[in-house]
Amino acid sequence: MDKTDTLLRGEHLKGFDRLLHIVAVLRGESGCPWDKRQSPTSLKKYLLEECQELAEAIDKGEESEIRDEIGDVFFILAMLTTLLSEQQKFTADDVFESIVAKMIRRHPHVFAGVQYTDEQELRAQWARIKLQEKQSPPALP
Repeated sequence: MDKTDTLLRGEHLKGFDRLLHIVAVLRGESGCPWDKRQSPTSLKKYLLEECQELAEAIDKGEESEIRDEIGDVFFILAMLTTLLSEQQKFTADDVFESIVAKMIRRHPHVFAGVQYTDEQELRAQWARIKLQEKQSPPALP
């Protein structure tokens, strides 16, 4: 394998960055016709299918099958992220920054020292935060 193949395969990258790279190659000039013609709407059915397959794998408890199905879900998510990034809607970094901010906001008992007395109070706190977000959505990162 030469250096071009190594770069094409994204072997210098790790994790989600490598998957995003592979999706970009698949959607690129010499990529795959199926991947190139996808849209968020066309991917919706695949997302639902892959999530159902993941749920079934979890029910079976087969670790390797769960791992593979999680990978399939991540692939569809990487495709969606890439498509919307190509449309200049947002980037993968925007997606991750948004979910990180949300999780920190929704877990003040972990990240801001807010106390709670029991699980019921914790759930009520979560519901209040979620309602506040709906009434006044946080700014995008």
